[in-house]
Amino acid sequence: MLRALMSAPNFRHVVVTGANRGLGLAFTRHYLQQGSHVLASARDLDAADDLTALAASHRGHATLERLDVADPASVEAFAGCLPFEEIDLLINNAGVYGGEEPRISDVDPEQLLVTLQVNAVGPLHVTKLLWPRLARNARVVHVTSLMGSISDDTSGGRYGYRMSKAALNMMVRNLGHEAAERGVVTFAIHPGWVRTDMGGPSAPLSIDESIASMVETIAQVGPERNGAFVDRDGEPLPW
Repeated sequence: MLRALMSAPNFRHVVVTGANRGLGLAFTRHYLQQGSHVLASARDLDAADDLTALAASHRGHATLERLDVADPASVEAFAGCLPFEEIDLLINNAGVYGGEEPRISDVDPEQLLVTLQVNAVGPLHVTKLLWPRLARNARVVHVTSLMGSISDDTSGGRYGYRMSKAALNMMVRNLGHEAAERGVVTFAIHPGWVRTDMGGPSAPLSIDESIASMVETIAQVGPERNGAFVDRDGEPLPW
């Protein structure tokens, strides 16, 4: 487990996608409480009541913008409205679970493409357009899933979700090489099975438990772990 490997960085300027609920909302709340200026996004801000209330209680430090990571025009518009010059931390959190798909006969190719677009292509596009605005020593964190691990797949099913997270993991692995060249740290993090709308009520972890571990890992993972796939405590996971 990673602990106290380096002094905690000062994330002055933070960007969080998919911040309207669950882990994204909790990330936003944590960094606002730490005094960061957070740009938080949601596909439908009109329905993001909790996020809107959180931003209202942190006026001057919270900025809300609409972002549909599956829509290239939306990503481009989002990248053009940053309220700060440099980004110290980018958290690509927006994602969908897709269909059940227990058998290949259940796979809907159109739905699968939507899942891939949101979970893999979207984070790639967001990162690409925000890349020039990353500060030196910035961190780019991609919320992934152990279900994207090929070697850990012992049960099958969930074709779209598994494929999309495996694609995201490969993107992060690839990006790690470029990140090292400019002093940026990027990695994919598995939050655990968490009681969110996506994780369901049977999940063993609360949002607060998952976030507490992840924010510590985000602060401590250094350049030597660039392109890594880790759990919420920073331990490596099988590809």
